[in-house]
Amino acid sequence: MKIGLDVDGVILNSENEIRLKAELYDLLELKGKGVMHPNEFLECDRYDWSKEELNNFREKYLLEISNNSYPMPGAKQIIERLRKDGHKLVIITARGITIKEMKQAAINKFKEYNLEFDQYFWKEESKLDICKKENIDVMIDDKASICKLTSENKIKTLYFRDVNRQKLEENEYLKEVNNWGEIYRYIYNLNMEEK
Repeated sequence: MKIGLDVDGVILNSENEIRLKAELYDLLELKGKGVMHPNEFLECDRYDWSKEELNNFREKYLLEISNNSYPMPGAKQIIERLRKDGHKLVIITARGITIKEMKQAAINKFKEYNLEFDQYFWKEESKLDICKKENIDVMIDDKASICKLTSENKIKTLYFRDVNRQKLEENEYLKEVNNWGEIYRYIYNLNMEEK
């Protein structure tokens, strides 16, 4: 199978660290009111920050967070197992759009932890287009809107949902997972069904 993988919040733990830094930035530096839109995914949508405040946050913290990130629990073990099982792993990420150095930071982390992938698509604003073009069998992402879009287009999608993220209704194309063990179980079972 050909498996599409997002980076932040799926392979690397950076999403949780971004939320932590955003809370501290809002509270301690901006003396803000906290999360104004709790159902929003990105820090730019969760707070009522000005464009300047958002840019300051990103410039000050995103690359640092990226450089200090590490694999999500179980990610390395399951990625290695999926490769051993013969699956093709494809990185499909928006990483590098906002801060271009974040792409290299991810590449460095992959090298540091010996994480190997078959293809890379960086700075992607339309993950759906890549999924279609590359005939992705399963897409794994932690952003509800991406998961909704890919599953609506009949691409099997694993929504790697953290506890504070929007809940989506599961169906034959959309399944919620909360850890890499669940990811492996889903792909293993799907692979067995296809044989």
